[in-house]
Amino acid sequence: MYSVLLIVRRLSRTYRLSGKGNRLKSGMTWTTEDSGYEDDLKMEDGAPSMQMRACLAPTFVDHLCELNIDSKASYVRNTSIICTIGPSSASISVLEKMIDTGMNIARLNFSHGSHDYHANTIKNIREAVQNYSTKSGSLVSIGIALDTKGPEIRTGILEDGPNAEIELVKGDTVRITTDKQFAEKCTKKDIFVDYPNITKVTKPGATIFIDDGLISLVVKQTVGNSLACKVENGGMLGSKKGVNLPGIPVDLPAVSEKDRNDLLFGVQQGVDMIFASFIRNGSAVNEIREILGDAGRNILIIAKIENHQGMKNLDEIIEAADGIMVARGDLGIEIPPEKVFLAQKCMIARCNKVGKPVICATQMLESMIKKPRPTRAESSDIANAVLDGADCVMLSGETAKGEYPIECVKVMNNICKEAEAAIWHKQLFSDLASKVVPPIDATHSVAIAAVEASAKALASAILVITTSGRSAHLISKYKPKCPIIAVTRHPQVARQAHLYRGIMPVLFEKAQLPDWLKDIDSRIIYGLALGFHKGFLKGNDQVIVVTGWKKGSGYTNTMRVISVPEKLDDPALGFMH
Repeated sequence: MYSVLLIVRRLSRTYRLSGKGNRLKSGMTWTTEDSGYEDDLKMEDGAPSMQMRACLAPTFVDHLCELNIDSKASYVRNTSIICTIGPSSASISVLEKMIDTGMNIARLNFSHGSHDYHANTIKNIREAVQNYSTKSGSLVSIGIALDTKGPEIRTGILEDGPNAEIELVKGDTVRITTDKQFAEKCTKKDIFVDYPNITKVTKPGATIFIDDGLISLVVKQTVGNSLACKVENGGMLGSKKGVNLPGIPVDLPAVSEKDRNDLLFGVQQGVDMIFASFIRNGSAVNEIREILGDAGRNILIIAKIENHQGMKNLDEIIEAADGIMVARGDLGIEIPPEKVFLAQKCMIARCNKVGKPVICATQMLESMIKKPRPTRAESSDIANAVLDGADCVMLSGETAKGEYPIECVKVMNNICKEAEAAIWHKQLFSDLASKVVPPIDATHSVAIAAVEASAKALASAILVITTSGRSAHLISKYKPKCPIIAVTRHPQVARQAHLYRGIMPVLFEKAQLPDWLKDIDSRIIYGLALGFHKGFLKGNDQVIVVTGWKKGSGYTNTMRVISVPEKLDDPALGFMH
């Protein structure tokens, strides 16, 4: 049975903090009693206060009252930013700038582009990472995600060509047909859809949405292999537009033939994660895992919840998948728009509860496709996703085809940092820790202790030495206020770590030393050096260090509170044995 070594001094309910490490004025008294806290809280000149008064408020109302618009946000961001790569951002030079601005994961949308196009994009991403690492003087890890097209329903091609448009006028009658003779001859009277069973699953009175809900039809009657419909909301219709059947269970295959080929291509290219579209149940995730096979066993599968069926089967999908994406685009068509925020909060909370990463996506900075500044509603949307507990936020068309891809990342970076500072960490940690059912293993126990110690000591970081990444993931589950420096020798573990809130992966490439303790020290020093390099660590800062007692995965059982030496070659580091 592993022993858990917790070298931490017991901290009284009221204690004094001093020195640069806590970034508070020397001799300042900080009380954590629910009766209140000191009014004279001040931070060092230039150091971020990070809404500290609000963070430790005794009640939620007090927490909100103490939020201060003049409070400085953290030096580092804990929420990861996922950027879709497209024509606006596929060049090496733009990718380097996006990495510098804050991109953590690059998403490739396989609804568009050939395998050759995506292979070249992956090549550019990896070259940009290498270039940026050389220029910055530290190794950078950027995850690569393959987003599948997924099983979907689309209209056919217009008879005047794929670039033509027709106008559907409100009140007109139109026929939706599965007759393949109309597949490339759609007119304003006859529109082909590629779902053969549409006439079986829809009934009179049902609504059909086309082109992201811009056009809506109401089914009047079924006639053979077609549906007689009335145009409820008209508009211009092009070729191959998406079709949604809100609230209607569909029996499309979980994985199309195109998806299968794309998944195998992703394995060949060494992608780090799959964003699986239109997942309706847990078996769909298992089917994707089987396709990835042994060669892709380490690729993470993030299930995109985009319809009513997916919401109904959410728990089994969370259990089967490695994470969840709140894909609000199609979801906002499949369920009423006023219900989307409920779905978002529910999905994020359930993922937080079990410690699986969750991504919030779609239209987060939509206006910035054409404009250099976000709307106020978009700023609030991003902030509220972070406050809800999202591990990542995602940009789609904003960086793929927009005019301001770098500015989008910069705006999202700043909003995330402000929102993170406004989280009521005291209650959040209490809620998450209360869900733990004993007994738990040593690694899990140390993770909880590390997060609590980081809050009590006002630590600048938690530094964890990890092999598989599990130790870092468990620490992330309890959402510490400070960043988690995760030092690993495994490149894919480092890249995938970006899916988890707060983890700053550090790839350590030096050969392993024969002496296990010296090897641990070398990795700790390397992680601390990154903190110095990034500017969020300095001499005398408090850092929580989490390590294992022997080589390999699964042996994390030791937590230590250290004061960062003024110099990283300081002999004081020797005490960490």
